[in-house]
Amino acid sequence: MTRPVVAVGRAASFKEVVRTLGQWRVSAMPVLEGEGRVIGVVSEADLLPKEEFRDSDPDRFERLRRLPDLEKAGGVVAEELMSSPAVTVHMDATLAEAARIMAVKRVKRLPVVDAEGMLRGIVSRGDLLKVFLRPEEDIEEEVRRTVVSYLFPDNSGIHVRVADGVVTLSGQLRDTSLIPVAARLTQAVEGVVDVECHFRGAGPDGPRTS
Repeated sequence: MTRPVVAVGRAASFKEVVRTLGQWRVSAMPVLEGEGRVIGVVSEADLLPKEEFRDSDPDRFERLRRLPDLEKAGGVVAEELMSSPAVTVHMDATLAEAARIMAVKRVKRLPVVDAEGMLRGIVSRGDLLKVFLRPEEDIEEEVRRTVVSYLFPDNSGIHVRVADGVVTLSGQLRDTSLIPVAARLTQAVEGVVDVECHFRGAGPDGPRTS
């Protein structure tokens, strides 16, 4: 996540919100109350109704359909402009969980909060993609430690190779039913782009490749 985080208080004026977004070149930021509890997020999209409805007189149907936007068009402080409750992620969440929340909620960034809802950072789509720049030797070491050593503690013939984020597992196995498990656990390692398994099985019918 990114620290420190650009944020405003609930009483920040419309112009202060616009000025802060422009100054820090961000398109959205958390709205805080008290000592830093996240109560909402204000974005450029929340501010645009002010201009959109500035010289228009929507009919009754349009007013009903766009009621939330019309309310924001009349907002003058962050509390009246923000989207609430804020979509946040706990600081102990995995990158996969953060990515899932972003996809489901269709947001580009997530305030990171602690157990009390206090702001601790912010994570963006760009932050999540940085994990794929993880050094390949680090990925290989984690796969060996958390996958190979866990599933095959007595088998020293398992090989791990990482190239461009793709992990290749190979070697000879007695129990080939563990192959899907190994692939799934390896895919869960941060920074892994894909997994390829090239195991040789040594069952009662002789060697075979998976």
